[in-house]
Amino acid sequence: MKKIQRNIAIGVGAFIVLLLLLPLLINVNSFRPKIESELSNALGRKVEVGDLSLSILGGRVSAANIRIADDPAFSTSPFLTAKSLKIGVELMPLIFSKQLNITGLRLDEPSIMLLSGPNGKWNFSSLAATSTEAAPTSGGAPSGSLSVEELTVTEGKLLVGKVNSSAKPLTIDDVNIEVRNFSATTQFPFTLAAALPGSGNLKVEGKAGPLSPAGIPLQVTLKLQKADLAALADPSLGGIGNLDGKLDSDGKTAKVNGTLSLDKLKLSPKGAPAGRSIEVKFALDHDLSRQAGTISQGEVAAGKAVAHLTGSYQASGDATVVNLNLNAPALPVEEVGALLPALGVTLPAGSGLKGGTLSATLVITGPMDKLVVEGPVKLENSKLEGFDLGSKLSALSAFSGKAAGSRDTTIQNASAGARVAPEGTRVDSINLTVPSLGVMTGAGTVSASGALNFKMVAELSSAGERVERSGRREGSSGGGIPFTIEGTTADPKFVPDVKGMAGSAAKQAISDKIGPQGEKSTKGVGGLLKKRF
Repeated sequence: MKKIQRNIAIGVGAFIVLLLLLPLLINVNSFRPKIESELSNALGRKVEVGDLSLSILGGRVSAANIRIADDPAFSTSPFLTAKSLKIGVELMPLIFSKQLNITGLRLDEPSIMLLSGPNGKWNFSSLAATSTEAAPTSGGAPSGSLSVEELTVTEGKLLVGKVNSSAKPLTIDDVNIEVRNFSATTQFPFTLAAALPGSGNLKVEGKAGPLSPAGIPLQVTLKLQKADLAALADPSLGGIGNLDGKLDSDGKTAKVNGTLSLDKLKLSPKGAPAGRSIEVKFALDHDLSRQAGTISQGEVAAGKAVAHLTGSYQASGDATVVNLNLNAPALPVEEVGALLPALGVTLPAGSGLKGGTLSATLVITGPMDKLVVEGPVKLENSKLEGFDLGSKLSALSAFSGKAAGSRDTTIQNASAGARVAPEGTRVDSINLTVPSLGVMTGAGTVSASGALNFKMVAELSSAGERVERSGRREGSSGGGIPFTIEGTTADPKFVPDVKGMAGSAAKQAISDKIGPQGEKSTKGVGGLLKKRF
């Protein structure tokens, strides 16, 4: 019995010694040219690896200082560098036949540069092509012959940019990729998880392949959480986004659809975060070679307010250029009011819109950082709370025979044509009906800093007169009292236009108002000429 135990102990000891000596007996570095050749042939890029070491217990070969060349059409810098590469191998063929059969690849802490060219192609799209720089494979294996059961990337970094662009590449950290049954010539399942700039994260799951220079087919689900729009898209934007979507691509075109929710949205450099969240249900078709696409569905909802966005975009160059149409019929004012700060729209200090509906048909064009928005806007049956237009036009309201003093302004309807651009806002064909005052018309501008310059005419209603819904008072002679609006959007100033009042039309309008209240109305005229509101 003791002899048997002794033999077992000797056998175990010999096995342990053998395990310790095998790495010394096998010159694993002799396989480095084969590994470089296999990887270079499979990827179509020159692959360089550093010194190799063998772990018998782990069943793997480790290589340090990995370097994969980029497509020379994109960059002379490496496409990928990594701290280490762990190669899973079949031990028995390696030990007894010195044959290297790769079962898995693991890249630790790689840095990967993803570049897009002016023609819409990415530098990774040629990974399956045979490279003239790649070393020839031993045994003449065909390009893309490498296949492994498992390919993983841990704690990687993606740098996403454009060729010959001065813009700083987008950095995505903590990238972890897992691929099963990888082959360049067949479809394979994969998952990708990454940390986005800020506190956001990305998860992609689905199938890819086969690899082809013409494009890589993909069928994946996308999930973004807490994505920072300023960090991901453009510093002039703001907001936190969450996305659940699907992408289906044949390598040439991609169909993308899903739901995007946005909190604290800011669309203007001078804007402030929106007071409520927005949900966008979208569907688009993207041409990968042109880096352009069309939006066939864009349902934008803020509570009960629902608008429809369609159009096209072009993503080549440093900025994405859009040509979009927004149809927003009869939106509840309270829902829209919470979004106005995001657009850089400022109401008079302490005021807010309540009740009624807002309608707009807008065309949105230009690069994302210099958008131009224009089209007709109409507000109906609403109230501007905390702002008394009558008191601002106190001298004018004297003609109406109605006392000012309400803290709010009731708006029967207001319509205008607006053009909002980086250099400022132009508003034309203003037609504002305030039952307590009358009808005001005109046009003007708002500078990029918020300064107002409007020329207006007030056609005031007398006591007992009815303001029609069309925007003119019943029995109007067509005259009016001119005034200007100066100051800022937060603090507007209403100033009598003395020169305009000297015109015959203004004289006739004032004369018509004197009537039986001659003395009282004359005092109103005097106040109008002297007072700055």
